[in-house]
Amino acid sequence: MFQSSDKKEIYYKTDEEVELIREACILNCQTIAYVGSLIKPGLTGKFLDEKAEEFIRDHNAVPAFKGYGANPFPNTLTISVNEQVVHGIPSNREFLDTDIVSVDCGVMLNGYFGDAAYTYAMPNISSSVMKLLQVTKLSLYKGIEQAIVGKRIGDIGFAIFELCEKQNKFGVVRDLIGHGLGKNLHEDPDVPNHGKRGNGVVLRKNLVIAIEPMINMGTKDVYSTGDGWTIITKDRKPSAHYEHTIAVRPNKAEILSDHSFIEEAEKKNENILAVTI
Repeated sequence: MFQSSDKKEIYYKTDEEVELIREACILNCQTIAYVGSLIKPGLTGKFLDEKAEEFIRDHNAVPAFKGYGANPFPNTLTISVNEQVVHGIPSNREFLDTDIVSVDCGVMLNGYFGDAAYTYAMPNISSSVMKLLQVTKLSLYKGIEQAIVGKRIGDIGFAIFELCEKQNKFGVVRDLIGHGLGKNLHEDPDVPNHGKRGNGVVLRKNLVIAIEPMINMGTKDVYSTGDGWTIITKDRKPSAHYEHTIAVRPNKAEILSDHSFIEEAEKKNENILAVTI
């Protein structure tokens, strides 16, 4: 999600490596769930970021995003609010009861990376914004359905695009993409959220990729702010972001991350709304 990989070779994992990536992904989702148990109007992204870093390090892992990139990312989480699409730097701005808050987290555990994201809804968001969240979340699973042996990368993007932009008239971001991962946070292949059926890299067994629809209520167009990281919708309308890490399998993709931890925390937290599909 941060950038296209510089690597030029796709690396297919062993079954043992898939299990190590799964362990990192589970901790990753447990971290986002922990954030989800705390989040409410009046809290700040900075507070949640500090709690997330403590949680990750207490579980003998390392925040994957902190220090990442040529312009080192300064925090553990990216926290993107409302029109911020991704890469938001946690701040001292207090959340409002009308905000949506996208939390993206990566961890490195035992030499392998996990990656996941989830958008939380504060209690007084509009019905139209809730629909954006629901459609974006559903599109993630539509994309995952295509991640089986013999399909192509374009099939994943087509499924996401068809639901979000063709059917629901939301803007599918073109400038930001999913990616492979394993021993590196970002590996080939790139995984766009738009594409043509039957185009792109052929999916083979034990390819591990992060699928992450980034969908805008309005235009697909985005721009980068002066901090060098935060991406914002050009029309300043809200954007949603959901992400799973999956392994390609013959008949059904295997989801290595686990949003059930997040959804359970979401349901128990009376200060936010559950995003159901």
